[in-house]
Amino acid sequence: MSTTIFVPRDSTALALGADDVARAIEQEAASRGADVRIVRNGSRGLFWLEPLVEVQTAAGRVAYGPVSASDVPGLFEAGFLTGGAHALAHGLTDEIPFLKKQERMTFARVGITDPLSLDDYIAHEGYAGLTRALAMAPAQIVQEVTDSGLRGRGGAAFPTGIKWKTVLGAASDIKYIVCNADEGDSGTFSDRMVMEDDPFMLIEGMTIAGLAVGAEHGYIYTRSEYPHAIAVTEAAIALATQAGWLGDDIRGSGRRFHLEVRKGAGAYVCGEETALLESLEGKRGVVRAKPPLPAIEGLFGKPTVINNVISLATVPVILARGATFYRDFGMGRSRGTLPFQLAGNVLQGGLVEKAFGITLRELLVDYGGGTRSGRAIRAVQVGGPLGAYLPESRFDTPMDYEAFAAFGAVVGHGGIVVFDETVDMAKMARYAMEFCAIESCGKCTPCRIGSTRGVEVIDRIIAGEQPVKQVALVRDLCDTMLNGSLCAMGGMTPYPVLSALNEFPEDFGLAPKPAKAA
Repeated sequence: MSTTIFVPRDSTALALGADDVARAIEQEAASRGADVRIVRNGSRGLFWLEPLVEVQTAAGRVAYGPVSASDVPGLFEAGFLTGGAHALAHGLTDEIPFLKKQERMTFARVGITDPLSLDDYIAHEGYAGLTRALAMAPAQIVQEVTDSGLRGRGGAAFPTGIKWKTVLGAASDIKYIVCNADEGDSGTFSDRMVMEDDPFMLIEGMTIAGLAVGAEHGYIYTRSEYPHAIAVTEAAIALATQAGWLGDDIRGSGRRFHLEVRKGAGAYVCGEETALLESLEGKRGVVRAKPPLPAIEGLFGKPTVINNVISLATVPVILARGATFYRDFGMGRSRGTLPFQLAGNVLQGGLVEKAFGITLRELLVDYGGGTRSGRAIRAVQVGGPLGAYLPESRFDTPMDYEAFAAFGAVVGHGGIVVFDETVDMAKMARYAMEFCAIESCGKCTPCRIGSTRGVEVIDRIIAGEQPVKQVALVRDLCDTMLNGSLCAMGGMTPYPVLSALNEFPEDFGLAPKPAKAA
């Protein structure tokens, strides 16, 4: 009888030698006359254990990791085909605390299914949402998404249903669905994981969006740095089209929706929705003035829904299980779950999907396990390179859009980057300004010039030149950028700079440095 072995095809696992591990298992099994079936699944998100190899047993999947090709003979000797004990064994995968305590809805299939198996996808509730949507009127679909409380999983957290309702009500013979997969924030990888590890979920969500607003064509705009994500998503689109889940007559319904992937050139500013549209139209990625909003005049001047990957990928479970089911998770106006991504100096980096309301401390300690260096955590940046730096005193704040906004921070895309006590926050503030100077589209003066002057002033602070006077100048620059920039590129760069100044003044020569513990 054949034994099924799962070896991830996710980029993280590939970078750590997953292909070599799969080949080694195949060769070792052949030399021993063992009948095995290797399935290339997605990653479970436990990146510190990648490549994480799972073996299907009568009791469930048993996990081993991190596995290298040289470990394979020893695993066979230990009887891992039947879940045998080994130094790399972690028991049943579903019982690993990091996974067991999560609330996976958007990522329910990720790491479990073969990303390019439609049969696998459908067997795990795939296309249940679209099947239901095909029997609903467009306004009913929009209402379901509105009632769920789903908000944008990018920066502004705008209610998804309201955006869809605006596009549905716009008078136009042509409308578009655009997926913002230009995942450029530091410490983020959930979009990539969706595209590599469960692409049919994104395809289904975009198709439902098309039915909801009357759009017949969609684009997934992603980064050139994501070759595996692009290849898997394009293969999934071809399979969905062949099976009738995309095309001119979706499952015999008479409704049509076509989808294609477009590759960007790597500009961070193209994560801003209007710069993304410019790039998608074949122009330089420069921010547009608003109004008009993209929902009224978007791609090629037509009404356009622009949503983040996670927003669109969450739509299928909402349609499959109903708005109330999804809304029952979360807190306040932050409903449902968010895939938080732990990165930086963290012991257990990876993806954690939890309902809004979990605290930053729980994510850092219960899931992240503290720092990889073993030193104390000094600062955490949440929400990408334009997110605020948070000190330990903020770690008990619940992960909630409004709770973070109350003190000038953002949850954003859910990226969490950890720094230990050796970090120099003046240099991190400089990095934020330099990042803005490099990535600015150049259209507005506060962003283009303000960030350049910001780097120069912070350099003078680091050199010890009149720090009090220079910090006052930095604060003035931040005020100008915050209130005068055309988009969030310049408008949010002050968040990391001001948070570093306010929370870590000793690194700017404004206060004595605290004594370090022995």
